[in-house]
Amino acid sequence: MLIISNNVSIPDDEIELSAIRAQGSGGQNVNKVSSAIHLRFDIHASSLPEFYKERLLQLKDSRITKEGVVVIKAQQFRTQEKNREDALQRLQLLIRSVSVVQKARQPTKPTRSSQRRRVDSKTRRGQIKSLRGRVTD
Repeated sequence: MLIISNNVSIPDDEIELSAIRAQGSGGQNVNKVSSAIHLRFDIHASSLPEFYKERLLQLKDSRITKEGVVVIKAQQFRTQEKNREDALQRLQLLIRSVSVVQKARQPTKPTRSSQRRRVDSKTRRGQIKSLRGRVTD
């Protein structure tokens, strides 16, 4: 059972974990041991609330396929158990990220005094530049 929040959790049977061989350097151990974990999670077939499903499918994340399947490959650690924990934690973080609703930005206007300061500094700068011209006798 993967716990997302107090009232949202994902049963283990909805998460498909498979062990594969890790890529990259590591000598003979990499060639012999299937220590990397390939996690697959189908958003449409899950028991997540509709709010989470909609927000996950709207994400522009390369880990989510067009069919709505989250694919996470964990191969950072040397042991299979640590990679399994890492993959589950990354899935948990992904789902938690869509639960946070961004507050709408309130547009503000600059104050009158700040507008005045801005214009004053521009005119002062312009005067300084105009004094750089040729000196006429």
